Amino acid sequence: MTTHDGQAPAPPAGDRFVRAIDRVLIHEGGDADDPRDPGGRTRWGISQRTYPTLDIRRLTRTEAIALYRRDFWTPLQGDALPPALAFQALDAAVNHGVGRTVRWLQRLAGVRIDGQLGPVTLAALRSIDEASLIERLLALRLDLYAEHDRFVAFGRGWTRRIAENLRYAARDLA
Repeated sequence: MTTHDGQAPAPPAGDRFVRAIDRVLIHEGGDADDPRDPGGRTRWGISQRTYPTLDIRRLTRTEAIALYRRDFWTPLQGDALPPALAFQALDAAVNHGVGRTVRWLQRLAGVRIDGQLGPVTLAALRSIDEASLIERLLALRLDLYAEHDRFVAFGRGWTRRIAENLRYAARDLA
């Protein structure tokens, strides 16, 4: 089925989150407690550093998903973002923080960078070719990784994550 302009319709908003979080959880894996990782113990990508009062060892997948929806998807207004960009923004926010991701999106949209994802930013993002936005967002992520002092330890995994996100983008934009 296609829309009046020949494009495949976007998945329903709730389905976007489900698809996006499933992908994020593939990237984030299960349990980790690498001493080189400043986040400390991590489960489902939720770190002890970010959630110091949470019992990370007992965190369920369902609880992690609820945190991702509340603390990442909702502030990013994932349901209002262009469909393919929504996953890419969520994945960036999980890895780099919501604030940095919003500022990157504003930079890419050519709007005032204030860290608030509001109607001006959303309208600007919707007016730009989605493939171009995703390519440039992934390039910003790679630039950040390349400068990271822990690239030697984690760079292979980070670049594989971006490679997989490029594959997701190719499917999402087809």
